[in-house]
Amino acid sequence: MRVAIGGLGAIGFRVARRLDEGVPGLILQSVSAHNVERAKERVAEFKGSPSIKSLSELAEEADVVVECTPPERFREIAEPALRQGRIFMPLSVGQLILNSDFFEMAESTGARIVVPSGAMLGLDALRAASEGTIHSVRLVTRKPIASLLGAPWLKERGIDLSAHKEPVKVFEGDAFEAAAAFPANINVGAALSLAGIGPADTAIEIWADPTLERNTHQITVKADSANFVMSIQSVPTLDNPATGELTPLSVINSLRNLVATVRVGS
Repeated sequence: MRVAIGGLGAIGFRVARRLDEGVPGLILQSVSAHNVERAKERVAEFKGSPSIKSLSELAEEADVVVECTPPERFREIAEPALRQGRIFMPLSVGQLILNSDFFEMAESTGARIVVPSGAMLGLDALRAASEGTIHSVRLVTRKPIASLLGAPWLKERGIDLSAHKEPVKVFEGDAFEAAAAFPANINVGAALSLAGIGPADTAIEIWADPTLERNTHQITVKADSANFVMSIQSVPTLDNPATGELTPLSVINSLRNLVATVRVGS
């Protein structure tokens, strides 16, 4: 399968490098970044020779398009991939739920949307529970202050987190509201909502916690088949404190599953 990667930041570059090193059944076909010259420099030492494309051109030569872009450039990569019937793998999952027309587009063109687990856990159990009746899903996310800086919700309200010495709840709402308020911070909540009972019914709390060094997510699910509580502490990348080290590994594993002979988990 030919893979194209949009965005060569903390996630995209690691995925590109792993594909270049060799993953059976997959080939790095093309890459894109906001700065084309910088993109050329980043892949100059790769064993392969992926072509450098604009975001809108990535789907032309690829079977799978992986989105690792800033949220504001999501439609630029997503729409061409879906219109051309590709497998589209988004990391900006919050933008996916805010652009619901993409689900209809994929259905009409035969495209597939494959959402990696990223820094979230338990999506397989949640998907299984959704075959029955899920009564409630709640996510409580606690993040170091550095990973929340620049969020629109905080800017619009003039919230200065640097003054806080104790944990403070900065948001409570549903997954739709969280995706709009924190577009770069709550993709885990969007993925959780898609696996479970939908964005409108998925409750999310976001806490800024100056005592933490890792992003922490706790999920509570109540269903007719099972009640379960899950917790994960994600090690942030050095390049971007809002991104966990687990996320690029999850993307690689999701790509590997597309061509795997054996797949474990529902």
